[in-house]
Amino acid sequence: MKRDPDSILNAELSHAVASAGHTDRLMVVDAGFPIPADAWRIDLALTRGVPDVATVLEAIHDELIPERVLYADDVPEMNPDFDAFLRDLYDESGADLETIPHEEVLDQGTEAKAVVRTGEFLPWGNVVIQCGTDPEPWFDGENVTMPEAYRERYEEMYGEPP
Repeated sequence: MKRDPDSILNAELSHAVASAGHTDRLMVVDAGFPIPADAWRIDLALTRGVPDVATVLEAIHDELIPERVLYADDVPEMNPDFDAFLRDLYDESGADLETIPHEEVLDQGTEAKAVVRTGEFLPWGNVVIQCGTDPEPWFDGENVTMPEAYRERYEEMYGEPP
């Protein structure tokens, strides 16, 4: 049993999150997403709405540093509550939120390291999370210079860099 009962308990999802490296992509998708046959499919769907996309995204967010989050450009206008949820969840993490055409979201299934299927029936309920890194442990050496892009990320995550 894992020490932290609030962490991800599903073994396969936990493995996917733990094995994700910088720029790898994970997708959290609704029940109807067309998952490619050769994708690493983590099927959490139990019944309609169980689990929902928001719950899965929150659990992953607790354990993974997002660098970029992609979702359909239809969401802000056609599903504003979901858009607000995504902005609330990811704005403070320093992740870049980007909307892309719905068809491009569908294409992301072939690029994702893993595709996590939920039981959600949510219009445009498909999210791509591109994994980031925490700049602090990578650039904490005495004679190591943090590049500007990482300094900006550090500021978004922690405030003023050291």
